[in-house]
Amino acid sequence: MTATADLAPSPGRPWPAELEAVPLRPELEAHEPPEARGRGRDDVRLMVSRTAASEVSHHAFADLPDLLLPGDLLVVNNSATLPAAIELPGGGTVHFSTAMPDGRWLVELRSGRGNATAPYQGGSGGQRLGLPGGIVLTLADRFSQRLWYATLSTAVIPYLLRHGRPIRYSYVPARWPLSAYQTVFATWPGSAEMPSAARPFSPEIVTSLVSRGIAVAPITLHTGVSSLEGGEDPYPESYDVPPATARLVNLTRRSGGRVIAAGTTVVRALESAALDAAVLDAAVLDAARDRSVAASAGWSSHVVTPRTGVAVVDGLLTGLHEPQSTHLWMLAAFADEDLLARCYAEAASVGYRWHEFGDVHLMLP
Repeated sequence: MTATADLAPSPGRPWPAELEAVPLRPELEAHEPPEARGRGRDDVRLMVSRTAASEVSHHAFADLPDLLLPGDLLVVNNSATLPAAIELPGGGTVHFSTAMPDGRWLVELRSGRGNATAPYQGGSGGQRLGLPGGIVLTLADRFSQRLWYATLSTAVIPYLLRHGRPIRYSYVPARWPLSAYQTVFATWPGSAEMPSAARPFSPEIVTSLVSRGIAVAPITLHTGVSSLEGGEDPYPESYDVPPATARLVNLTRRSGGRVIAAGTTVVRALESAALDAAVLDAAVLDAARDRSVAASAGWSSHVVTPRTGVAVVDGLLTGLHEPQSTHLWMLAAFADEDLLARCYAEAASVGYRWHEFGDVHLMLP
């Protein structure tokens, strides 16, 4: 099955105006992983918001097992990060974003090298770009203002593993090995950028979760480049919700437990699987929110917003997103505007760190 239908048109700007006023000062950006300072990857801060009580509290990420309940299910993304950035011999960089069903890839052209790059608006259909190793990238046509359909003259993933580097942006000045961009759940290579909400997990925290009676189950969703322009809709991504995970989600909901998604990618996969279940049951998409999840795999164009709501996910563990980021569409489906604005104002005021090496936010019912 493939969940391709959006339940609503582009949602405009559902986030509160207060979020746009939260200043993302340079000192709030995480410039390096915690390990660079001699700490563990789980040594980050955790903000917790509770929608029913309209409360915000602050914790260490190591407190996570005590903040969830026995019988809860934590669903994680087991996609592994590719070294998806290729520097062009003549200058410029190509970010390989997403493998398409027809064998082409979505790629982003960027001017500059290393972390000092910016979207490049040039390029033309049929243009051939020489890459390291004598390989040729051929642009086909535009997918969006920033992304191109393209083909490579060799197999993409083996080529990236040999010649590529992890994608990084200007707020990360130093190069870090690919292992710094992997979560402990990484199994299947395919993501252009790390599903970063799960980066703070360590084997010790996973063990503590399971010991407390909190189950952990995987999905796979290969993420594309995340540096979306303001107002740019998320694009289709491939996902897989395996049968065992679908059964655990449905059992947890029937048993009164909560389904907690570790990352926005997990929400998109599970909510897409819920749409597939609704189609399989010939249900109307606007029916009761308490739907089940079907094992499914394919391509999802589903965009979770306050208008679509969430059908099967009760809570979300997520990073901190920039003002006007499209990820905020999804967060606004879990918390009202006032609470979400308060969370971001508190995070900024107490010095939480943004981006993939930064702190995280647990949104509970």
